Amino acid sequence: MVINKYLAELLGTFILVALGSLGIVAVGGPSGAAEIIAIGFAFGLALLAGIWVVGHVSGAHFNPAVTLAFWADGRMSLADAIGYWVAQFAGGAVASLVVWLAVGSREAVAATATTYQELGTAITVEIVLTAVFVWIVMSAGLRGALHAPGAISFTLVGIHLAGIPFSGASVNPARSFGPAVVGANIAQLGVYIYAPLIGALLAWGLYRLFPVAEVEVVST
Repeated sequence: MVINKYLAELLGTFILVALGSLGIVAVGGPSGAAEIIAIGFAFGLALLAGIWVVGHVSGAHFNPAVTLAFWADGRMSLADAIGYWVAQFAGGAVASLVVWLAVGSREAVAATATTYQELGTAITVEIVLTAVFVWIVMSAGLRGALHAPGAISFTLVGIHLAGIPFSGASVNPARSFGPAVVGANIAQLGVYIYAPLIGALLAWGLYRLFPVAEVEVVST
């Protein structure tokens, strides 16, 4: 059923944002190296969980930037892309509402929103890191389904380790949208909408420049 794909995207995005945000709350924010590592693994392992439980239904985008690149590459229709986007933003918002309910503090939700200190740095980092992430997503599945979840998830861990100090490491408009809107911390949200989308288009260009041949898996 088509609706199942959208529901899978909502649930996968929910898992990513809910577990990642709770990870931020649990360590009290990215105040040091240990906290950044913990947050990176919270998001990366949350993505891995989402991929395993519903990735077979929707392809496990859980990210409007990924969906944009897949639409640009002709892998999905515009109608499906719009359905995915609605589901992803809804999943991020519902996740943040659940975090609010769980911790009992809207301020704690606001603290999980991605923020930056320097605009130019944040834009650059979000574009570059999103391009790397989306390029991996577009390529990994074609190299064999067994290793793709780990490759994608641990790339997200690395992106958080590298990007949190500079931009908060969103690389995902839905991940930033939920905490910003539910936590009423929207002043910097715009950057986390357009910069990852630009990065996604850059990733698509790189993928077209360096195409990956699909690996045929032969069972024995």
